[in-house]
Amino acid sequence: MPRVPQPVLGERALNRALLARQSLLERAAVSVPRALELMGGLQDQYAPSGYVGLWSRVAGFARDDLTRALERKTVVQATLMRATIHLVSRRDFWPIAEAVAGPLLEWWFRSTKREGDRAALRRIDRRACRLLADGPRRRSEIIEALGLDASTWAGVGLFTPTVRVPPSGTWERRRADLYACAHDWIGPSTSDPRSGTALLVRRYVAAFGPSAPKDIASFTSLPAATVGDALDGLTLRRFRAEDGAELVDLPRAPRPAPDAPAPVRFLPTWDATLLVHARRTQIVPERYRSQVFHVKLPQSVPVFLVDGQVAGTWRYDGSRVMTSAFEPLPRTVRRQVEEEAALLGAFHA
Repeated sequence: MPRVPQPVLGERALNRALLARQSLLERAAVSVPRALELMGGLQDQYAPSGYVGLWSRVAGFARDDLTRALERKTVVQATLMRATIHLVSRRDFWPIAEAVAGPLLEWWFRSTKREGDRAALRRIDRRACRLLADGPRRRSEIIEALGLDASTWAGVGLFTPTVRVPPSGTWERRRADLYACAHDWIGPSTSDPRSGTALLVRRYVAAFGPSAPKDIASFTSLPAATVGDALDGLTLRRFRAEDGAELVDLPRAPRPAPDAPAPVRFLPTWDATLLVHARRTQIVPERYRSQVFHVKLPQSVPVFLVDGQVAGTWRYDGSRVMTSAFEPLPRTVRRQVEEEAALLGAFHA
């Protein structure tokens, strides 16, 4: 039986699919935890990024909404994918933590060449859990009490499921340095690595698809073989990119028309839509990439989108949002950028 050709999706179609799933074509009328599930989590190395990222995606979002969700434990802040801080829903935390724990720890052992420290880390893990059983502690206090150096603490942080807890890591107190054991903060895990991996891969494809399997592995920290096994357990639609790469997607996921209108949107530093796994969508035009990602900075700069692509940068100067376009903008577009900037400035105030 002849094989049915797979539909080809161009950059514009992939761009609109990404924007739709990230609620950047239209703000979603959903709760903060649900928004994070739809987004596949939100990278949050710099606390205001979580607030701005949600403001751009959630209808009626106010700053207190995220702080309150962290305080009520419906949202969890922790080191997860790629060993970076993410915001995820409480429902998603344990499955994702179980999925990435093994791969991240193996990565740490390889990168630090400390394979022989496994037994020592297990002992430190038990001491850390006993220490945190009395309540959250600051990072500096934990390191001092356990007699660790910063490098070993990084390994313990991967070995011991910890979360950052408010008031740290919020708009009001931005340094995310107050830790609790996850099982003390939100209860014990009811997941396992296999089911957690299935959920994480499904969340990724729903949030960033249609996707190449290697992009899923890049974003999630999961080995390619593990991603492949998880995809085998899903019902998928398959496409081709213009470069011939196979793309996978969930059957009912949104794939808007390539000419679907895309409003002006502002994105914070660290926004995951800008990272290399989404390069195929050209949300960052290649001619601007060096202006968004500097070799001297680990993070991206805050940007705004015009017609679904990065068109310039922005900053808050203490009273208003200032924008700088990479190229001259038509008058009507410039007005739209100014209107959205004014709204974001009011959000900051």
